[in-house]
Order: sequence, then C-alpha cells, then structure tokens
Amino acid sequence: MEWQQLEYFQTTAQLEHITRAAEALSISQPALSRSIARLEQELGVSLFERNGRAIVLNRYGKLFLLRVNRIMKEYQEGMREIAELTSPQYGEVSLGFLHTLGPQLVPELIRQFRAEYPHIQFQLHQSNTQTLLDRMMDGDIDLCLTSLRERDTPQQIRWAYLRSEELFVAVPVGHPLAERGAVRLDEVGNEPIVSFKMGYGLRKITDDLFQQAGIQPKVTFEGEEVHTIAGLVASGLGVAVIPDFQGIDRSQVSLLPVEWPLCRRNIGMAWIEGHYLSPAAEQFRQFIVRHFDTVGL
Repeated sequence: MEWQQLEYFQTTAQLEHITRAAEALSISQPALSRSIARLEQELGVSLFERNGRAIVLNRYGKLFLLRVNRIMKEYQEGMREIAELTSPQYGEVSLGFLHTLGPQLVPELIRQFRAEYPHIQFQLHQSNTQTLLDRMMDGDIDLCLTSLRERDTPQQIRWAYLRSEELFVAVPVGHPLAERGAVRLDEVGNEPIVSFKMGYGLRKITDDLFQQAGIQPKVTFEGEEVHTIAGLVASGLGVAVIPDFQGIDRSQVSLLPVEWPLCRRNIGMAWIEGHYLSPAAEQFRQFIVRHFDTVGL
C-alpha cells in the first residue's frame, strides 16, 4: 500500500465521482480507477458501490475512510510541526549549559535572542561538561555552553571560544589566608580540598591546576554546584578553587586571587561538525558568537 493510494482514495471518497476526483488529482480516470482497484485488492474488500462514474462508499469504505482521514491529518500536522521546527522564525533550539551559567548568562542570552526572534522555543539541559557533550554526541542537544576542553573531546566536536573566567581560592572567613590580597596555589597544598565531582569541567580544570602547582590534593568533600562548594568552605570543611559567582556569601567566604599558576577557565560553545542544525539553532549559534564579539568578553 502506497501513500498515494490513500490520497487518491480520500479524494474519491469525498467527491464520490471518478471524473471529478481524477480532475482534482490531475490524473487520468483509468489511472485513478486502477489505483482504487489495487487498494481494494490489497484490503480484500470493495470500498465503493459503483453506478457508472458515480460511486458511493459502502460500509467498509466508510470505516476505512475514518482511518485514512486520521492518517492524513497526522501527516499534515507532522509536516506543519517540522516546518515550524526548521523555520528560522518558529523553530526550537536544544541548548545544554553548565550549572554555573544557569543563573545569569543563559537567561540573559535567551532574553536578548527572543527579543529578536520571539517565536523560537528552547529546550534547556543543565548538567556537567561530560554529560552535556555525551548528549550532544547522541543528538539530544544542538549546542552546548560549557568549559572549553578541546584536548579531551572527539574531533567532530567544534568549539567557539566565548570568554575567560578567573578562578579564585575560596577560604572561610577567619582562615589565616582570608585577609591576604592574593595567594599562590601551592600555599593551600596541605589544606583539605572541597572540589567538584568527577566528570565536571571544573574538577578537571582544578585537578590540572593542582598538578601544575605540584600538589596532591586531599579532596575531602565533593559537590555539584558552586553554591554547594562555597557553603562547604564556609562551614570550615576545606578550601576550594571556584569562579566568583553571584550568591556566594562574602561574609562567610573570602575569594582570593591566585598569583601562580594562572587560574582561569575558558567558556566555549560546542557543536557537532556535520550534524544538522535547524535554522533556529543556527540563528542562535550565530547570535552567541556576535554577542560575545560585541561585549568583548
């Protein structure tokens, strides 16, 4: 059974006249008759009562028409949905991003973008770097805003550098280093360390920094979010290396610049080379590049 047979049947059933149906379908009457006959042969029943060129649906035809109408409606709605999803004005963007980018950066980007493209919708996925990249490789996510890790990712992942963020040594207020203007990372080499869980971009970055400073970190607690890490530091459970983040209680935690080694993380946008990006997703990708070029971060 072919899709065209269903279309021919539906039109013929609606008009109940072979000549008019053939004209509406822009095919010959014999071709239409043959198509209907093949359909009836496949179904094993007649669908019409015939009276010359005029035909009337029998009870089998009426039952089958109900199903065909549903099929055609689903098809048309599917075509409409795909057209909307692939439209630059009405599509959808599946965006992944780090927890640390959720409170400020991502909402601001979406707000500015939707001021220009108000009908584009977003599916948002918040997780750690490795999970986001894995889901992007699986096709669940169009674009990722995450820490830039070109060395650790498959070749088909492409990156655009967006900005660099300074990382600070976080110590509880009252710690011997709390009033210092800056510290070397190796000065906290003997301290208990509060870090991120394995698989998080900041965990990989801080582990690399500790290695660069010649430190074997004694990780005593692990968390998933900057606020959690900062809270554990404030409780006196250790020190941490974290970015400055809105909402950190500065009356409980001191953030100290690091003189050595250079403590920064690069934020980038990732996508899959050769993977289809809908027009809406491509619009958003270009918008992000323009945005960070404009703000100069």
